[in-house]
Amino acid sequence: MSTLLTSLPPLSLYVHIPWCVKKCPYCDFNSHQIKDQATGQSSQGFDEKRYLEALKIDLQSVLPKVWGRRIHTIFIGGGTPSLLSEEGMDQLLSDIRALLPVNADAEITMEANPGTFEIEKFKSFAKSGINRISLGIQSFDNQKLKALGRIHDSNQAKTAIAAAIELFDQVNIDLMYALPEQNIDEALIDIRQAISFEPAHISLYHLTLEPNTLFAKYPPVLPDDDSAFEMLDRLMKELSGAGYQRYEVSAYAKNGHRCQHNLNYWQFGDYIGIGAGAHGKISAHNQIARQTNERHPEAYMDKIFNQGHALIEERLLDKDDLPFEYMLNVLRLVDGVPTHQFKERTGLDIAAINGMMEEALKKGLLDEDPRTIQASGLGLQYLNDLQMLFLK
Repeated sequence: MSTLLTSLPPLSLYVHIPWCVKKCPYCDFNSHQIKDQATGQSSQGFDEKRYLEALKIDLQSVLPKVWGRRIHTIFIGGGTPSLLSEEGMDQLLSDIRALLPVNADAEITMEANPGTFEIEKFKSFAKSGINRISLGIQSFDNQKLKALGRIHDSNQAKTAIAAAIELFDQVNIDLMYALPEQNIDEALIDIRQAISFEPAHISLYHLTLEPNTLFAKYPPVLPDDDSAFEMLDRLMKELSGAGYQRYEVSAYAKNGHRCQHNLNYWQFGDYIGIGAGAHGKISAHNQIARQTNERHPEAYMDKIFNQGHALIEERLLDKDDLPFEYMLNVLRLVDGVPTHQFKERTGLDIAAINGMMEEALKKGLLDEDPRTIQASGLGLQYLNDLQMLFLK
């Protein structure tokens, strides 16, 4: 970068737990089954004690780059973080607090699979400091859950949600639509069931066939694009009528319950990433760097214990990269961001993207208010096309 950041953005922490009970056929995340499905034997290095020690060393290796900066949010994702033991989760959060200044009111989220929900275990997670839980429900239809390869059924989903709402300050329900052979009525049943629990937050994702997944190799029959668009329109109306505000392409929240961790991503904030395959973004006053860790759990731990870190890439963002990197995130926000934030987060003058902005405005993909950088309704509908306009 040839320009300087006058102030550093908020800093978050992401922790990746890479194991799950079973790999879902649509999942392209860095997740590994803890047991071989043929033999039933533990696989992929699921050694909780060793992995937690590796996470601690991983975090220590990043500290010189973030001295004096406070952590605003923590997100423990996966995989299935709820596979950790009560003692393991407590140790993880204790190690983080010992190494980093964490805000007293920090949002601390853990992803969880309803198929691993145990009431006493989750009570312990809450006591350790988890105050927000994100439940991977996906659907309440047992046939659809089976098609998605989920390990839970509808009753387990409902039990987990009801218990989580009693235990945690905030609960997010992850749902999918445009599922194999799903029609609009079935999708509406799912969303109404989710709304009936009155969670603080609902995330709604279109099922997509990602490369290198089982679904990509053996694609199921999915609703066509027109049906999926109509489905989303109906689902959004249900959410809006129940008091959920759409604030990001796939995120809906009741007033005051937006996910602060994800907002930091979407506003081009900074985040430390620890764990197998974790990504990080850390700014200094004269540069912005992205880091990537080794993906495979066993290789990750070997690198940590042999060389003190597991980085496989650390890339400084060039000034030509920054417009696209920035827009890729902020244009997902329904209300956009103040125009002046572009310079604050990238160090570049807004003139660097004037030509791209004008082209997006001509196409009707950007809102015309000069005080904000904000996708129009059409821009949100064709978000990929809008984002690509900022790729040099």
